[in-house]
Amino acid sequence: MGLCLYAVVVSSCETGIKPTAVVTAADSADQVLFNMSHYVTAEGIQRAHVLADTAYFYSPTQTAELRNVHITFFDQRGAQTSTLTSLEGTYHWQTGDMEARGHVVVVRTDSATLRTAVIRYSQSRSQVSSDQIFVFDEPGGQHIIGQGFTSDPDFKVVTVIKPVGRGGTFTLPNQ
Repeated sequence: MGLCLYAVVVSSCETGIKPTAVVTAADSADQVLFNMSHYVTAEGIQRAHVLADTAYFYSPTQTAELRNVHITFFDQRGAQTSTLTSLEGTYHWQTGDMEARGHVVVVRTDSATLRTAVIRYSQSRSQVSSDQIFVFDEPGGQHIIGQGFTSDPDFKVVTVIKPVGRGGTFTLPNQ
C-alpha cells in the first residue's frame, strides 16, 4: 500500500506544467528595510514622517514599495496637519509622487476623516486624488460620499465626482 501511494505521488509530481520562475518583491528588491522611518524635509522644514513595517527599494524604477504605512504630514511651518495609514503604498523618490492602497484612512488634526481604497499624491501638480469610492466626514456632521475626487493637499478646494451626502450650513456668494 505504501509503495503504491509513493508511486502515485511521484508520478503526479512529474506531470503538468512546471513554472520557470517566480519573482516576488523581496527577491528582486535592491534593498529591503524593516521598521523603516524616513523624514521628508523641504528647505530645512519637516514636511512628512514616513513609517513602514517593510520597504522594498528598486533602483532601476526609482520606487519603493511600502507595507503597513503610516505617514504624518506637516505644513510649511512644520506644524502637523494630518496622518495617513494604509496597508501598502508606492513612493517614487525621483518625482516625490506617492500612491497609498488598501484601507486608506487620512485624518486631519481637526478630526476630519477620509476613507478610500486608493489615494494618489502628485508633487508636481500639488494634488491629491482618487478614482475610487470615498467617504469624507468632518466635525459638525458633514458627510460626503463620492466616486472619486481631486484636491489640494490641505483639502481646502475639493472637486468630487458624483457626490452624495449631507452637510452643515454654508453661505452662497452674492451675485
